[in-house]
Amino acid sequence: MEALRRAGYSRDVSTEAAVGASLRAWRERRRLTQLELALDAGISTRHLSFVETGRSKPGRDTVLRIAEKLDVPFRERNRLLLAAGHAPAFPERSLEDPELEPVRQALDLILSRHEPYPAIVVDRSWNLVAANAPVVALIDAVNVEGALLEPPINTLRVVFHPDGLGSLIPDIGAWRAFFRERLERQRSVSGDDVVATLIEELDSYPLPEPAGDSGSDPQATGTLGPVRMRSPFGGELAFFGMFAIFDTPFEVTTSELAIELLFPADQATADLLNNAPPAEPFRLDR
Repeated sequence: MEALRRAGYSRDVSTEAAVGASLRAWRERRRLTQLELALDAGISTRHLSFVETGRSKPGRDTVLRIAEKLDVPFRERNRLLLAAGHAPAFPERSLEDPELEPVRQALDLILSRHEPYPAIVVDRSWNLVAANAPVVALIDAVNVEGALLEPPINTLRVVFHPDGLGSLIPDIGAWRAFFRERLERQRSVSGDDVVATLIEELDSYPLPEPAGDSGSDPQATGTLGPVRMRSPFGGELAFFGMFAIFDTPFEVTTSELAIELLFPADQATADLLNNAPPAEPFRLDR
């Protein structure tokens, strides 16, 4: 036994148990039985059971096949591989890496072409990666609390913090509840502890008094819009939104990016945005 311990046997058992427990947690999160997952992944139920209990060390292909069937995010797939003693399968690059230049160009094109309407790019924790000029102009006009704009700039914090943009939204309480539910769904899918912390932070904000019937309660309609807000340029803005992700991501950073596009819900909003003060777009590296 001592010879086995010196050879690293205890460490291997611990590693196998760790990857097995993680795979079991992902399976339970997806509400699949061992039989269902084993059939989908093309392995025996007995082998899957041995993997989950740490009695068997899964091969690289097995980990990847199971993770794909469980729709595990790329970052977590790499962690599963490392826990099983294998090299990561998906590269993780900075957005400034030369190999991601096509991604940066695509994002800049979408943001600039969407002007004069607001658009942002966020990572999976809702931290701001890029924003076009209308978003910057709106934030500048509201004079958002400086601490909220310290990096990393979290977009949900900027909107829902008492010193943020939420002061312009009459039904901010309803919209906060709507996004909280959206975050809960994201956490259930991704298992991301950072998202769980963000939910706790939103819950800690004082709940504003209802502002009466504004006609845009998202809990009543079940849709993302139109959201109405008082314009710092005068009048009222009304938006509906579109959420987009990369359909064929090829590495971790790209797989975690999302684009939120806002469109005017009426002509008055379009007119106000067309006449908004000029501003410079924002990108994380600038």
